[in-house]
Amino acid sequence: MAQTAYEQVVTLTERLNRCRHEYYNLNAPTISDQEYDKLFDELTRLEQVTGIQMANSPTQTVGYSPVSELPKTTHRIPLLSLDKEKRSAALLDFIGNQLVLLMLKLDGLTIKLTYENGTLVEAATRGDGNEGEVVTHNARGITGIPQKIPYSGHLVVVGEAFIRPSDFTKLKDKLLDSSGKPYKNGRNLAAGSVRLLDARVCKERCVTFMPFNVLEGLDALELKSDRLMQLWGYGFTVCPYLKTTAALNQRYIDMGIERLQELAKKHDVPIDGIVVTYNNVAYSKSCGRTGHHYKDGIAYKFEDDAFETRLQSIEWNPTRSGEIAPVAIFDPVEIDGCEVARASLHNLSFIEGLELMPGNRIKVSKRNMIIPHVEENLDRGGFSLDAVIPHQCPCCGEPTRVHESKSTADGRERITRTLFCDNPKCETRRLQQFVHFVGEKAMDIEGLSEATLEKLIGRGLLHSYMDIYRLDDHRAEIIKLEGMGEKSWQRLWDAIQRSRNTTFERYLIAMDIPMIGNTASRTLARTFQSNLNAFEEAVVSGYDFTQLPDFGETLQNNIRAWFESEDNWYIWYELRELVQIAPPAPMPEATASPFTGLNIVVTGKVEPYTREGINAKIESLGAHAGSSVSSKTDYLICGENAGSKLDKAQALGVKILSPAEFFRMAGE
Repeated sequence: MAQTAYEQVVTLTERLNRCRHEYYNLNAPTISDQEYDKLFDELTRLEQVTGIQMANSPTQTVGYSPVSELPKTTHRIPLLSLDKEKRSAALLDFIGNQLVLLMLKLDGLTIKLTYENGTLVEAATRGDGNEGEVVTHNARGITGIPQKIPYSGHLVVVGEAFIRPSDFTKLKDKLLDSSGKPYKNGRNLAAGSVRLLDARVCKERCVTFMPFNVLEGLDALELKSDRLMQLWGYGFTVCPYLKTTAALNQRYIDMGIERLQELAKKHDVPIDGIVVTYNNVAYSKSCGRTGHHYKDGIAYKFEDDAFETRLQSIEWNPTRSGEIAPVAIFDPVEIDGCEVARASLHNLSFIEGLELMPGNRIKVSKRNMIIPHVEENLDRGGFSLDAVIPHQCPCCGEPTRVHESKSTADGRERITRTLFCDNPKCETRRLQQFVHFVGEKAMDIEGLSEATLEKLIGRGLLHSYMDIYRLDDHRAEIIKLEGMGEKSWQRLWDAIQRSRNTTFERYLIAMDIPMIGNTASRTLARTFQSNLNAFEEAVVSGYDFTQLPDFGETLQNNIRAWFESEDNWYIWYELRELVQIAPPAPMPEATASPFTGLNIVVTGKVEPYTREGINAKIESLGAHAGSSVSSKTDYLICGENAGSKLDKAQALGVKILSPAEFFRMAGE
């Protein structure tokens, strides 16, 4: 079967480059100079006729000019991310009745190519989405980037630069990163290679480019799939994808994911998931975007991998509540390009459940690619909790105790065991209490870092929260502290004075009542009109807090138990004399929406919102923004890097929404 002109260009380019390698690097030529020149002339002719010129064409790669720095470029159309999902079932909800492309999510560095009248004029990294770095000088050294294409006009192509797994295996032991250590994964090596100043070095790194979208140009083609097919004709090797021709069910989605994974192995390309994107260009544009991602696509992320290592010890850290938190210390293991050697063990029940003992072989993952987690113990047997836990507090030396708390899940009673130090004067515990009190969500006193607080407590200047507002009595001593001085003291004192004007919510959070955070304090502020007296009277009179949204028996008991302490009452009254509580801000009028009157909880990141921002958005829609999942929860919005709330929601049968689904239902 005769080759097409494009196939001839590719074949000749590969053959000539192989011949050059044999001649210059191996000193073992396989063809004569005359034959090489003949093939070279034929390639030159075909490039002129077809308008296709591969990035590594020997007609263009005589020299590689280094640059002194990487200039910046602004993306006229932002290069945003996609919303992420780890449940294949969520893809079905996203797709609906639309025709889509299921595409490999390549694991590399996003690159934007700009062509003017068929000539590559700029190659740039994605950067922060709005501004990237110009890497045009390296384009010739990246396989798969044509320097010239048969296209008249303006064309912008977006794709991924990556290093094939087989190439990375060959390169990883030969190359060092900027810190002098071997590269940990192909993604880091690709990113570092593309951003090199010397193009000759980049060429040696075996970087490959595959486009996955046409950002500008080819306007006559209404489908993304047709535009990608056109790129094939221009000399690109397009990212593998599947095109749907009818509405999908879950079975076909799962089959598509499996097929794409097979294609990734076949073509030797690194991936970290699957992308689903609407095929119709006009419909995609109508979906809009957030500050973080486009709404016309969604990324399905694969489950976290677990890696074997060995547990060396368990570290015990006292917290401000008196609980002593266990942390696993294990032999460093590389996960997702990062070295991990520590992970929370949560509580005694978690340790008992896995029968963890120092010396055990364990499996560790990075849940949601962020949080290290001990998944399994490979050496169960011979476990003794008594041999694991410290019987004296590692900070103050006072005896520890095991505390049991009861809860109900899936209709079953569950007992959670934790380790406690009951010494209220435990230095670590007291320090963390002060850290919480001055924190951003509480009294928000800038300048009182943990290190500064430790110095002030150690010198006996701080015994209670009220002492913070009397620190001017010790000004002369404080300005002599290392790192302080007159100006630093004045900034600190100004911050302390500003904290005297606070809100009901901040004051309540500062009291450190267990489980009273942003959401609960906001609910109480709304219920009692930000009036501390009204809240106090409710506590004294036995008010039923469980009638409030997201309040259960445990939270109610925490409130009552806190106020049963004489020391806490003292703090409550004394501080009230030192601060001024601002009146409640007028509530924005809620708009009618499908969420009116419902309880909604958020887990993970929902860009571009902060957690407080998305909760405010929920309440503006007439819903209650909850902090924990329960049987009363109507919806769970599951953003990027979702936590344990997702598992609980699935167990309770709570309806789960992706951010894209939530925004679509909200009318955005």
